[in-house]
Amino acid sequence: MPTGTGRYTPGTMLLALACAFLAPTIAHPEDPPGAAPVAPDVAPSALAAAGQRPLVSDRLGRLLDSPRAENLRALHDLLAAEPHVAGTPGDRRVVDKIAGLMRGWGLEVEVHEIWPMLPRLVDHRVEIMQADGAAPIVLPLKERPLADDPYTLAPDLPPGWNGFSGSGDVTGEVVYVNRGTKADFEQLAALGVDVRGRVAIARYGGNYRGYKARFAERAGAAALLIYTDPADSGYMMGVTYPEGGYANGTHIERGSLVTLAYQGDPLTPGTEATRDATRIDPATADLPSIPVQPLGYDAAREILQRMRGAAVPREWQGGLPLAYRLTGGPGLKVRVTVEQSRAITPTWNVVGAIRGASRPNEAIYIGCHHDAWVYGAADPLSGMISLLEAARSWADAARRGEGPGRTLVFGAWGAEEMGIIGSSEWVEGHRDRLLAGGVAYINLDMASMGPTFGAGASPSLRPMIARAAARVPAAAPNSGQSVLERWLPAGSSEGAPPTMGDMGGGSDHVGFWCHAGVASASFGASGSAGTSYHSIYDTLAWYRKVVGDDYEPALLIARMTISALELLADEAVIPLDAGATLATFASQTRDLRAQALRSRSPAAATDGAPSENRLSALADRADRLAAVARSAMARLAAAPPDGELLDRSNQVILELERAWIHEPGLEGRAWFKNLLAAPDEDSGYASWTIPGLRRAVMRADASELDRAAAACSTALDRVEAALQRLSPGAP
Repeated sequence: MPTGTGRYTPGTMLLALACAFLAPTIAHPEDPPGAAPVAPDVAPSALAAAGQRPLVSDRLGRLLDSPRAENLRALHDLLAAEPHVAGTPGDRRVVDKIAGLMRGWGLEVEVHEIWPMLPRLVDHRVEIMQADGAAPIVLPLKERPLADDPYTLAPDLPPGWNGFSGSGDVTGEVVYVNRGTKADFEQLAALGVDVRGRVAIARYGGNYRGYKARFAERAGAAALLIYTDPADSGYMMGVTYPEGGYANGTHIERGSLVTLAYQGDPLTPGTEATRDATRIDPATADLPSIPVQPLGYDAAREILQRMRGAAVPREWQGGLPLAYRLTGGPGLKVRVTVEQSRAITPTWNVVGAIRGASRPNEAIYIGCHHDAWVYGAADPLSGMISLLEAARSWADAARRGEGPGRTLVFGAWGAEEMGIIGSSEWVEGHRDRLLAGGVAYINLDMASMGPTFGAGASPSLRPMIARAAARVPAAAPNSGQSVLERWLPAGSSEGAPPTMGDMGGGSDHVGFWCHAGVASASFGASGSAGTSYHSIYDTLAWYRKVVGDDYEPALLIARMTISALELLADEAVIPLDAGATLATFASQTRDLRAQALRSRSPAAATDGAPSENRLSALADRADRLAAVARSAMARLAAAPPDGELLDRSNQVILELERAWIHEPGLEGRAWFKNLLAAPDEDSGYASWTIPGLRRAVMRADASELDRAAAACSTALDRVEAALQRLSPGAP
């Protein structure tokens, strides 16, 4: 742990590491099979409280009682002790700690080495050039150290930078581009504002930062500055750090800028980045070429307050106390210098497995990345500690003879912050295994950030997640409510499902869901008043001040993960609901048809264009198949078959998930092979459900729509064939 001066001594470091490694072992129970250890904050009786919550088995009660706040704190101390950017010595030390913990708990552990191209900052500088010939005003590119947060006092903390920025030294006039979205640049063009050769300045939000760079470069900008605006994350949201939790004026959001047509290593699309992998020429990788630099809003204010052009549209006004302008005028010039290197650099995934007792070839995957931009106490480690505590709890259960039926695989992924690299490379290298036996993937990136549970999920996983939530107490001490009861909106009717989002981009589920077709979910607990996102303030001090030091959110996520894994691993019939997938496909296809018709002239809509009629036919067919799927799954759940028939039924359930894989891939993005979902092409975070159809409708491209509809029709053929094997004789 850092001392008050931010420095470590060999003695204190060794003592801290020894205590942190041992604490999770000391805290876990050493009870014989059949015992029911009781955590200080929740007792088994609370887990089976009266009401709509289902009764919890003794075995599940023991699993849910196992996570401990003191374990989570010790894990947090261990993993957030130092900066650990992907591919650095600090990254390797975190990898070794995670692998050591998993091995100590009895998991089968692989440290999976990959060799992607990673960026490194060499030098950077942002200056306001003064017209009178005076020395330039040099803007700060590091956050302010805080006496209240000793982690920020450590020497040699990394400055703010954007991974995979282009290198260059440019000077130009300034253009404010709002959030740097595609629509923002289109509006600038409509307003007659020329971006060519100028330094664009954008505020964070609205899209993934890489698309800000892509659109700026496409518009002809010479460089891009991105800053955190106080209206979005700073004082207009609440009190700033260290007094409160929101971004202060020097907070800098770091982050990658990769916007390729595939995920993972930029040089090995579609294949694992091994040491000797065949690589494409780096010059052909579609990476940014202009220099890009992030700023805090104090530094951005120095530029914005000197701008003298026309006022921005009202909705572009940010939270700084000044009138935002479109241009700076010829009297304001800014120099941006960025130098980065890009080199093949090793980093690592840590993959720990608990082998299933009865169905070991069917596996559930749980993941969170381990790399961070600095300390990473919130992003990603608030999720990693819940993952590890869930892994320990299941390992203890296996030691008692109460292990999972299916195999559980816990993944600590590398280099996520540089472009979702580690998990994507692992998926590429293990795709055949995932296609054959991958049941589900649960992502826990930055998962424990407040008291309010939420989830995004593939449609087929949503019923299972609701059932899992019904078995977990919402909070301690005994609240009398389950997570599901607290999750549902007030006044919800009995049996109403909770709202779950669609799976978009931005984290490690993308490879599993969009490339390999493994049903995926993301768990998270949110609601804390503040953000430290990708800054040096993402420390244990910030987390414990803002999120809390009781670790209740992390306990909530660990228990929800345990409950979901118990259903996925132990139910005889794999709990994936193909009917929900088909019903969602039908509903969203009808929505797209209506959108397509609205974009046509009234006459064309009345006549009913062939492409739109084809969408209607797809939706009708999916509805019919959804009824068949629901009937088949209800029959299996009521009377699960035994032996070989059960194995065949479960294989068909997995085939129903894989039926949506289109091996040629989406148009323009062949790596993305799932016809049900992909990240959108213009923001990178949002989900495009039924992406092939959606892209064609948005482009009003009839021929592309026909091709996408044909791919979906073929997928429904595969679904129908699988349902015939699951329920012979069904229509």
